[in-house]
Amino acid sequence: MLHVLVIDDDRELTALLAEFMEPEGFSVEGVQDGAEGLEKALGGKADLVVLDVMMPGMGGLEVLRRLRAKSLMPVIMLTARGEEVDRIIGLEIGADDYLGKPFNPRELVARIRAVLRRSDRESEGAGIVEESRPLELGDVRLYPGSRRVVRGGEPVSLTMVEFDFLTLFLTHAGETMEREQLSAEVLGRPLGAYDRSVDVHVSSLRRKLGPRSDGVERIRAIRGVGYLYTE
Repeated sequence: MLHVLVIDDDRELTALLAEFMEPEGFSVEGVQDGAEGLEKALGGKADLVVLDVMMPGMGGLEVLRRLRAKSLMPVIMLTARGEEVDRIIGLEIGADDYLGKPFNPRELVARIRAVLRRSDRESEGAGIVEESRPLELGDVRLYPGSRRVVRGGEPVSLTMVEFDFLTLFLTHAGETMEREQLSAEVLGRPLGAYDRSVDVHVSSLRRKLGPRSDGVERIRAIRGVGYLYTE
C-alpha cells in the first residue's frame, strides 16, 4: 500500500482525504505542523507528500524548499484558488504538481497516481533498475534507467518532472512540441486555462541546462505554440 503524507493544518480535510483515499489503495498520514511534517517527510517512509501552502509557523513553501535541499520525494502542493504566485513559486522550488482548494478528492487521487507513475514508485518491488543505453544529444547525456543527466561530463540535478520533460524533448529533438502535448505526456493531465505549469517546469529545465557551447538556447520557446529542443 502506498503511503501519502498530508501536511495541512486542516484536520477535517485530512480526515476526509484518508476516508476517500484508503479504499483507493493508499494509506494516509496527516500532520498539522510544517516543521513536524518536514521531519516525517525526510524520514523516508512516505511515497508522496501532499503539502498545503498556507499554514501557521513554517509555511508550505518553506517546507518544500527545505525538503528539496535533501530529497526528490514527489510533492503535490495545495494552494488557494487564484493564488497564481504561490503556484509558480512552488513549481519553481520543485513541486511536481499543484491543486487549488477547494478540490474534488478524486482529482487529487488522479494527480497522485500520475506523479507516482512518473517517479516509478507505483510498481511494488521494482528493485534496482539496470542502466540502459543513454539518450544523447550534443554534450547532454540522459540515462533513463538510473534517471541521471550529465552535461559536458558534469551531473545535472533535475526534479522528476524536469527529467521527464527532458526525456521527451530529446526523443523529439528538432520537433515543435505543443504545450497541450507536453502537459498530457509528462503531467498526465490536460492543460487548463491559465495553467502555467508547463512553462515553469520548462523554464527551470532551461536554466539548469544552460545554453549550448555556441550560445544557442537548447530549448526554444515557440510563441503561442510550445517548445522546441534544438538539434
